Amino acid sequence: MYPLMLKLEGQPCLVVGGGTIAERKIASLLEHGGRVLVITPEASDKIHRWAENGEVRLLQRTYREGDAVGHFLVVAATNVPDVNASVARDCQQRNILINAVDNQELSNFFVPASVRRGDLTIAISTGGASPAVAKRIRREIEGVFGEEYADFLKIMAELREQVLRDVPDPARRKAIFDRLADAGLLALLKAGDHQTVKERIAQCLSLSSD
Repeated sequence: MYPLMLKLEGQPCLVVGGGTIAERKIASLLEHGGRVLVITPEASDKIHRWAENGEVRLLQRTYREGDAVGHFLVVAATNVPDVNASVARDCQQRNILINAVDNQELSNFFVPASVRRGDLTIAISTGGASPAVAKRIRREIEGVFGEEYADFLKIMAELREQVLRDVPDPARRKAIFDRLADAGLLALLKAGDHQTVKERIAQCLSLSSD
């Protein structure tokens, strides 16, 4: 399995299915900016609300060969294995990314369990061998990587932009970034000591004027 991250912002995505599994897939695609079309004879109340609010397009009918054309990726999430298999084979013939939720062999991508803390994303995959184990590992990671990581990365992104703008010397930039990384900011953020965070940052940035 080749790990990668996909930019879904504005990309056309197709979900075939209208139940609870389809709901979860749709919600995730919407969260990451996908433009979602749902094809299903029967849709849940939540999917109907999304359609009424203009968040997804809904076609209430069965999947037809060729419906996948023009989509960046497809998720087959019905409760009928033969339908999911038919969708998957159609996508494979057209070289379209397909995840059949009940058939690993017919899928060419998987959505891993993940932990998100702001700009930090940690993905966990067992290659389809055991989703339950992946979820257990995710819970363990959630306990290690707290919300302070979101604040930390936001601060680091802002500081990186500032240093790249104000410090022309590459060696000095590297020294500042190394000092920031080793300044203990994460522990201070976790403890809620924002005043000391500001002081440590000021000390690190003082290198730019040394």
